[in-house]
Amino acid sequence: MIKKILVPTDFSEHAENALKVAAELARKNEAEIYLLHMLELPLHLANEGGGGQLPEALFFMKLAHQKFEKFMDKEYMEDLTVYETVELHTTHEGIIDSVEKNNIDLVVMGSEGATGLKEMFIGSNTEKVVRHSKVPVLVIKRKMDGFSVKNFVFASDFSEECKGPFKKAVEIAQAFDAKLNLLMVNTANKFISTAQAEGKMNGFIRDFDLSDYSLNIYNDDTIEHGIMNFSKSIDADLIGLSTHGRKGLAHFFNGSLSEDLVNHALRPVITFRI
Repeated sequence: MIKKILVPTDFSEHAENALKVAAELARKNEAEIYLLHMLELPLHLANEGGGGQLPEALFFMKLAHQKFEKFMDKEYMEDLTVYETVELHTTHEGIIDSVEKNNIDLVVMGSEGATGLKEMFIGSNTEKVVRHSKVPVLVIKRKMDGFSVKNFVFASDFSEECKGPFKKAVEIAQAFDAKLNLLMVNTANKFISTAQAEGKMNGFIRDFDLSDYSLNIYNDDTIEHGIMNFSKSIDADLIGLSTHGRKGLAHFFNGSLSEDLVNHALRPVITFRI
């Protein structure tokens, strides 16, 4: 159940795109929104002042609260329960702390500038949050006029350790009343036959009560390309990935993303930590 949604914001257009999606989710699930702004001030502003806060720090905090008020006046925020917080912290650490402190169920983040799955995550604040968050992280890359999920792709190798993340993915699919498209990407380096792949996937889902789902084996030159191309082929609304906290998503990719796949990466991505 999604009852508490954390939305980190820097008040940018990308952050607002994420907030709009979070607002739709909150309204549909009768959930609360926790709006968080991190002030990463220079050390001389954050650490001085003998335990108090310097006027410069207070100014930036006041400015942030004024920006919160502008968000709250937006039509899409009407009748929602929203808690706003401004904290002096590094971005990813502050987000993880807020997840723990407020018993958050889902983090919704905006992302900008990246062109592919790898570029979206590796080395960014988003990747750091994904790596350490114990709850699912939904990444929104563009403005969305109405957020609905009819086709949800869950890409995995369907090993035993992925059953925990898959359970959360099933809950997300049910929350959206979406079809769950299970995807195993076959590459030349890690090739298995269709019969072997189907046997592995059927064994994996045996312990789950699934209704609207499909099993899909897709051949491509890399796992990343396979996820992108399959998702495009069914016009997926959401891509789900499981990730190791220790390794992040870096282990998931074994090739660079070519420029012709830029547009494929605009789909929302949700990650589940193993």
